[in-house]
Amino acid sequence: MDRLHVEVTASNSKKFVVLKTDVPVEPQKAGNDVTGNARPKGEGEEDSNPLRRLWSYLTVKELLSSWLQSGNEQEKEQLRQKAQALAVNSHFLTPFTSIKLKKPLQLKKLEDPYGMSAATGPETVMQSLQGSNLQPGPALKKPYNPRIKVSKTSADGDPHFVVDFALNKLTVCFNIDGQPGDILRLVSDHLDSGVTVNGELIGAPAPPNGHKKQRTYFRTITILVNKPERSYLEVTPRRVILDGGDRLVLPCNQSVVVGCRGLEVSVSANANVTVTIQGTVAFVILIHLYKKPAPYQRDHLGFYISSSKGLSGNCHGLLGQFLNQDARLTGEPARPSKNATSPPLPKAGGGSETVLKVKGHQVPVVWKQRKIYNGEEQIDCWFARNATQLLDGEYKDYLAAHPFDSETTFSLGTSRGL
Repeated sequence: MDRLHVEVTASNSKKFVVLKTDVPVEPQKAGNDVTGNARPKGEGEEDSNPLRRLWSYLTVKELLSSWLQSGNEQEKEQLRQKAQALAVNSHFLTPFTSIKLKKPLQLKKLEDPYGMSAATGPETVMQSLQGSNLQPGPALKKPYNPRIKVSKTSADGDPHFVVDFALNKLTVCFNIDGQPGDILRLVSDHLDSGVTVNGELIGAPAPPNGHKKQRTYFRTITILVNKPERSYLEVTPRRVILDGGDRLVLPCNQSVVVGCRGLEVSVSANANVTVTIQGTVAFVILIHLYKKPAPYQRDHLGFYISSSKGLSGNCHGLLGQFLNQDARLTGEPARPSKNATSPPLPKAGGGSETVLKVKGHQVPVVWKQRKIYNGEEQIDCWFARNATQLLDGEYKDYLAAHPFDSETTFSLGTSRGL
């Protein structure tokens, strides 16, 4: 069976939407009408007459043009109603209509484990693109297909934190043992770039014979942007909420691209969500889903910083405080090769240990390997067993009061030297 790739683009003066999907195309049987078979059957079946559909399309286009040129509010409302009625009857997407997305049949029984009702039912309705003072915006010249390189700097899994000091060719990793319900401040740059990222934890039992009493994962990632205008993005494994003046709910099992107010969001179905802010800051949120989860597993998210060029030197947070910083090792043993399976053993009688120096902190570290990005990449990193020695302040300083909290405990004078 062949598959046809389909993209539908819609835009207005505030945002654009690109819907992408692959449609199975069955071989045409002899003697059957191609036009008739290509159309859905049942309730809401659209007109199978191509000439009538063409007439409807041209009429809707003419009504929209007249609506734009009219200066009479009563006349504009009549034109809008006519265009909307004809577009709905002919299944056309216009600035006056909305589009309904249906989940694949095999996913209908899935339920959001967190009790969130938005965009979790068998059908998801995308809100109308109509806004105040609406004017149809320019169509995209080409399909929006962002190519984002995922960096090592991330918070994923239980959660495990990784920081890549690219200038020093050095990667550091550490763990944070939070409590279910805690909201961690990952990136805090509210006063300068206007960007804040918070992650809310969910709990799970620890695996049998494990050293931990429980596991924690990110159930929700919230991205707040207050420049040039305030907007926010809330991501769970099941849906994405974008509020940039008009609220938009997107299911995570459909590929779609949305943009508004310098914020562009690309959802790759059941895989990841890419967020680009003003073209200078990019985050990738990885979606982890389990078909048959073990008791200690939960559907969760991973957070990766792809580009931090637009974040300021005052940026803070569990990950943000290390961006654009220098780090170095002292007492470092021979660096293991990339193909090594274990770190080099210390020499007999050797008392030196490897110490990481960063931002005025000196922290003992050990070499280890860690898998990131859904296990697709294995990295070498220097692991800080005691994360509290590595971070500014204490754990409680990184707790947000609520998902939309953008305040920070740390002042601009926080020590940042080696």
